[in-house]
Amino acid sequence: MSRAVRSSLLVGVFLLALALVLAGCGGGGGGEEEKKKEDEKKEDTGKEKTEAKEKASGGSPGQIAVEGSSTVLPITQGAAEAFNQQNPDVQITVGGAGTGDGFEAFCSGDTQISDASRPIKDEEVQACQENGIEFVEIPVALDGLTVVVNPQNDFAENITLDQLRTLWEPAAEGQITTWNQVNSEWPEEQINLYGPGTESGTFDFFTERVNGEEGESRTDYQASEDDNVLVQGVSGDPNALGYFGFGYFEQNQQRLKALAVDTVAPSTETIQSGEYPLSRPLFIYVSTQALEENSSVEEFVNFYLENLNQFVEQAQYVPLSDQGLQEARERLNNRTTGTAPEDAVGGEKGKAEEETKAKEETK
Repeated sequence: MSRAVRSSLLVGVFLLALALVLAGCGGGGGGEEEKKKEDEKKEDTGKEKTEAKEKASGGSPGQIAVEGSSTVLPITQGAAEAFNQQNPDVQITVGGAGTGDGFEAFCSGDTQISDASRPIKDEEVQACQENGIEFVEIPVALDGLTVVVNPQNDFAENITLDQLRTLWEPAAEGQITTWNQVNSEWPEEQINLYGPGTESGTFDFFTERVNGEEGESRTDYQASEDDNVLVQGVSGDPNALGYFGFGYFEQNQQRLKALAVDTVAPSTETIQSGEYPLSRPLFIYVSTQALEENSSVEEFVNFYLENLNQFVEQAQYVPLSDQGLQEARERLNNRTTGTAPEDAVGGEKGKAEEETKAKEETK
């Protein structure tokens, strides 16, 4: 090969290599174009996520998603079924995964309504705020957590809050295992415990009321977010003790035995008056954006409250007082946002407290 040919080949190789290097470096501003495309892609993705969240929080007309408390589930299911009879084109899905899971979905914009057996927590309010979710907190019924045993149990009739703490506090785990450790007059036989899982609002209320701190509980018990599973467990176990909402006891009272708590038996009268120590309100939380943007949501919630006592009685819970029901409707009509559970429920307990306070002030 001649020197001239070799020189030509070397020059060609050099030029080819140079072209490849320039291309790799994004010569002519190609790299900037790629970066611009990446930025535009990210921006589009962000817009899609925002639009999806906005769509979810309001929901599509004709579709309503409800998730949350298994305790409130029978009330909302009854309302949904009755509403669908008059509005068959509206699709309503109602789940009972638990109050905690319900708020997680609601504050993420995945549902329009959240069933709750306790008031919303501060951290859940913050999650809603971060996602732009405003809500109306609406009380729908009263409940009394009912402590139940198997009907074959012929020795336990009453249990105190102190005895419940002895049985359910964290220190009891693996230590308090027989009935006589709770009450010396009860037999030295094994006690098997059944209760809600940690995502349940019933669990949160019970642990705070009984153990003094929400979420503090022994863990060596049969847990389920489904109250029907707890009913089956207690009704099939002569050594069982469990707790869940009053409605589930009422629906299954032939298979269960309820204990009085501090000598007060759970009943419609003692729960509505607040005399029963484990009384509590039940709620639904409704997205204000869904109320404004999804006509089906507003129609459903109005129908829900107009016929509320019917659905509460069907589920065998305790209805709000006339004053409590009026306040619930006003909260919806006025779009009263935020949480104020102590103000949300009127009723006999609130009136009794006001009368007591007034008497003290006149002394």
